[in-house]
Amino acid sequence: AYLQLYQKWASYEPEEEGILIAYTSVYGNTRKAVHLLEEKLREKGCETVVVRDLARTDMTKVVADAYRYSKLVLATTTYNAEIFPPMKEFISSLTERNFCNRMVAFIENGSWAIVAAKIMREKLERCKDITFADTTVRITSTLNEESLSALEKLAEELQRE
Repeated sequence: AYLQLYQKWASYEPEEEGILIAYTSVYGNTRKAVHLLEEKLREKGCETVVVRDLARTDMTKVVADAYRYSKLVLATTTYNAEIFPPMKEFISSLTERNFCNRMVAFIENGSWAIVAAKIMREKLERCKDITFADTTVRITSTLNEESLSALEKLAEELQRE
Protein backbone atom coordinates (compact mmCIF):
# COMPACT_ATOMS: atom_id res chain seq x y z
CA ALA A 1 0.00 0.00 0.00
CA TYR A 2 2.82 2.41 0.86
CA LEU A 3 4.56 1.82 -2.45
CA GLN A 4 1.33 2.47 -4.35
CA LEU A 5 0.87 5.77 -2.52
CA TYR A 6 4.48 6.74 -3.13
CA GLN A 7 4.06 5.96 -6.83
CA LYS A 8 0.97 8.20 -7.00
CA TRP A 9 2.73 11.02 -5.15
CA ALA A 10 5.85 10.76 -7.29
CA SER A 11 3.80 10.94 -10.49
CA TYR A 12 1.49 13.68 -9.12
CA GLU A 13 -1.57 11.52 -9.75
CA PRO A 14 -4.63 12.15 -7.57
CA GLU A 15 -5.03 9.79 -4.63
CA GLU A 16 -8.78 9.59 -5.21
CA GLU A 17 -11.64 10.78 -7.36
CA GLY A 18 -13.22 13.78 -5.73
CA ILE A 19 -13.72 17.52 -5.90
CA LEU A 20 -12.07 20.14 -3.71
CA ILE A 21 -13.79 23.52 -3.70
CA ALA A 22 -11.39 26.13 -2.30
CA TYR A 23 -12.82 29.61 -1.86
CA THR A 24 -12.61 33.05 -0.37
CA SER A 25 -15.67 35.20 0.23
CA VAL A 26 -15.74 38.84 1.24
CA TYR A 27 -19.46 39.44 1.82
CA GLY A 28 -20.72 35.85 1.88
CA ASN A 29 -22.06 35.71 -1.68
CA THR A 30 -19.20 33.59 -3.04
CA ARG A 31 -19.59 31.27 -0.03
CA LYS A 32 -23.31 30.92 -0.83
CA ALA A 33 -22.49 29.98 -4.45
CA VAL A 34 -19.88 27.44 -3.30
CA HIS A 35 -22.32 25.72 -0.95
CA LEU A 36 -24.97 25.68 -3.68
CA LEU A 37 -22.47 24.04 -6.05
CA GLU A 38 -21.61 21.50 -3.35
CA GLU A 39 -25.32 20.69 -2.95
CA LYS A 40 -25.81 20.32 -6.72
CA LEU A 41 -22.77 18.02 -7.01
CA ARG A 42 -24.04 15.80 -4.20
CA GLU A 43 -27.49 15.66 -5.83
CA LYS A 44 -25.80 14.49 -9.04
CA GLY A 45 -24.09 11.65 -7.20
CA CYS A 46 -20.63 13.07 -6.51
CA GLU A 47 -19.67 11.25 -3.32
CA THR A 48 -16.54 13.18 -2.41
CA VAL A 49 -16.92 16.96 -2.33
CA VAL A 50 -14.70 18.86 0.12
CA VAL A 51 -15.20 22.59 0.75
CA ARG A 52 -12.44 24.74 2.28
CA ASP A 53 -12.56 28.44 3.16
CA LEU A 54 -9.01 29.64 2.48
CA ALA A 55 -9.30 32.48 4.99
CA ARG A 56 -10.22 30.10 7.82
CA THR A 57 -8.46 26.80 7.07
CA ASP A 58 -4.82 25.87 7.53
CA MET A 59 -3.27 26.39 4.08
CA THR A 60 -1.16 23.22 4.29
CA LYS A 61 -4.33 21.16 4.77
CA VAL A 62 -5.95 22.68 1.68
CA VAL A 63 -2.79 22.18 -0.42
CA ALA A 64 -2.77 18.52 0.65
CA ASP A 65 -6.44 18.25 -0.38
CA ALA A 66 -5.64 19.73 -3.80
CA TYR A 67 -3.19 16.90 -4.40
CA ARG A 68 -5.51 14.27 -2.91
CA TYR A 69 -8.51 14.91 -5.21
CA SER A 70 -8.83 14.79 -8.99
CA LYS A 71 -10.75 18.05 -9.49
CA LEU A 72 -10.35 21.54 -8.08
CA VAL A 73 -12.83 24.42 -8.09
CA LEU A 74 -11.39 27.83 -7.22
CA ALA A 75 -13.87 30.52 -6.18
CA THR A 76 -12.87 34.06 -5.27
CA THR A 77 -13.51 37.74 -5.78
CA THR A 78 -11.69 40.31 -7.81
CA TYR A 79 -9.80 42.40 -5.28
CA ASN A 80 -7.86 45.55 -6.27
CA ALA A 81 -7.64 44.28 -9.89
CA GLU A 82 -6.17 41.01 -8.54
CA ILE A 83 -7.52 38.08 -6.56
CA PHE A 84 -8.21 37.98 -2.84
CA PRO A 85 -4.88 37.43 -0.99
CA PRO A 86 -5.57 33.96 0.54
CA MET A 87 -6.47 32.64 -2.94
CA LYS A 88 -3.32 34.19 -4.38
CA GLU A 89 -1.26 32.47 -1.66
CA PHE A 90 -3.03 29.14 -2.27
CA ILE A 91 -2.41 29.18 -6.03
CA SER A 92 1.24 30.12 -5.43
CA SER A 93 1.55 27.17 -3.06
CA LEU A 94 0.25 24.88 -5.82
CA THR A 95 2.38 26.25 -8.64
CA GLU A 96 5.53 26.17 -6.50
CA ARG A 97 4.91 22.46 -5.91
CA ASN A 98 4.40 21.45 -9.57
CA PHE A 99 0.61 21.10 -9.40
CA CYS A 100 -0.50 19.05 -12.42
CA ASN A 101 -2.76 16.30 -13.77
CA ARG A 102 -6.01 17.84 -12.53
CA MET A 103 -9.21 19.39 -13.80
CA VAL A 104 -9.70 22.99 -12.60
CA ALA A 105 -12.84 25.15 -12.67
CA PHE A 106 -13.46 28.74 -11.66
CA ILE A 107 -16.11 30.81 -9.92
CA GLU A 108 -15.44 34.55 -9.91
CA ASN A 109 -17.24 37.37 -8.16
CA GLY A 110 -17.06 41.13 -8.34
CA SER A 111 -18.96 44.34 -8.87
CA TRP A 112 -17.08 45.77 -11.82
CA ALA A 113 -13.98 44.88 -13.88
CA ILE A 114 -14.24 41.24 -12.80
CA VAL A 115 -10.91 39.54 -13.62
CA ALA A 116 -10.55 36.85 -10.93
CA ALA A 117 -11.04 33.83 -13.24
CA LYS A 118 -8.68 35.27 -15.85
CA ILE A 119 -5.95 35.83 -13.26
CA MET A 120 -6.38 32.41 -11.65
CA ARG A 121 -6.26 30.70 -15.03
CA GLU A 122 -3.13 32.61 -16.11
CA LYS A 123 -1.37 31.52 -12.91
CA LEU A 124 -2.29 27.87 -13.48
CA GLU A 125 -1.62 27.75 -17.24
CA ARG A 126 2.07 27.26 -16.43
CA CYS A 127 1.23 23.93 -14.75
CA LYS A 128 1.44 20.68 -16.72
CA ASP A 129 -1.60 18.68 -17.78
CA ILE A 130 -4.26 20.93 -16.31
CA THR A 131 -7.67 20.61 -17.95
CA PHE A 132 -9.80 23.70 -17.49
CA ALA A 133 -13.58 23.36 -17.26
CA ASP A 134 -15.50 24.91 -20.14
CA THR A 135 -17.88 26.59 -17.71
CA THR A 136 -16.77 29.57 -15.61
CA VAL A 137 -19.33 30.95 -13.18
CA ARG A 138 -19.43 34.74 -12.97
CA ILE A 139 -21.26 36.35 -10.08
CA THR A 140 -21.87 40.07 -10.21
CA SER A 141 -21.99 40.69 -6.44
CA THR A 142 -24.92 38.32 -5.76
CA LEU A 143 -26.31 35.21 -7.41
CA ASN A 144 -28.84 35.87 -10.16
CA GLU A 145 -30.59 33.76 -12.80
CA GLU A 146 -27.54 33.75 -15.09
CA SER A 147 -25.04 32.74 -12.41
CA LEU A 148 -27.42 30.10 -10.99
CA SER A 149 -27.72 28.60 -14.47
CA ALA A 150 -23.91 28.61 -14.83
CA LEU A 151 -23.57 26.84 -11.45
CA GLU A 152 -25.91 24.11 -12.67
CA LYS A 153 -23.93 23.79 -15.89
CA LEU A 154 -20.63 23.60 -13.98
CA ALA A 155 -22.02 20.91 -11.65
CA GLU A 156 -23.03 18.86 -14.69
CA GLU A 157 -19.61 19.29 -16.29
CA LEU A 158 -17.72 18.34 -13.12
CA GLN A 159 -19.92 15.32 -12.54
CA ARG A 160 -19.54 14.16 -16.15
CA GLU A 161 -15.77 14.53 -16.51
